[in-house]
Amino acid sequence: MSDQDAPKIIIDDDWKAQAQAEKAKLAQQEKAKAAASDPSGGSPGSGLPEKIGFQDLVQVMASQALMYMGAPDPQTGKSVISLPMAKIHIDLLGVIEEKTKGNLDETEAKLLGDILREIRSQFVEFSAAVQQAIKEGKIKPMQAGEMGDAGNPADPGTPSGAGPIAP
Repeated sequence: MSDQDAPKIIIDDDWKAQAQAEKAKLAQQEKAKAAASDPSGGSPGSGLPEKIGFQDLVQVMASQALMYMGAPDPQTGKSVISLPMAKIHIDLLGVIEEKTKGNLDETEAKLLGDILREIRSQFVEFSAAVQQAIKEGKIKPMQAGEMGDAGNPADPGTPSGAGPIAP
């Protein structure tokens, strides 16, 4: 078989270059979209802010309290109601307020005070609503050792009516 009779392989490099250009363009668009949707100014790809501050601490503690007052978990979508756990997180915010008095700037002190007032008010309203729902038989308190939907056992030291609530 001579060289003239051998099949010729034709490589079209244009499509490769076009595919690579498209891939680079998509990657750049994704990067721009991620930067626009991350107002925390965090490091790329981490989803976390570069520097954690006082405001972040207050927000974490407040969100934990709200979660135990029935706010759905962002990852599972399930709600957990545990008034004692909500109270612990609210009380921890109170400790932070007490121990940082005079050491916070005006913005930090206002943030902490505003969040504490709001979350305490919500806790009082929510506690009354839970007690009313228990009284009406709409919900029942879980007994020590029972498992809820989330698979968390009730706190064995929690008196009836004060612990996690079963729907």
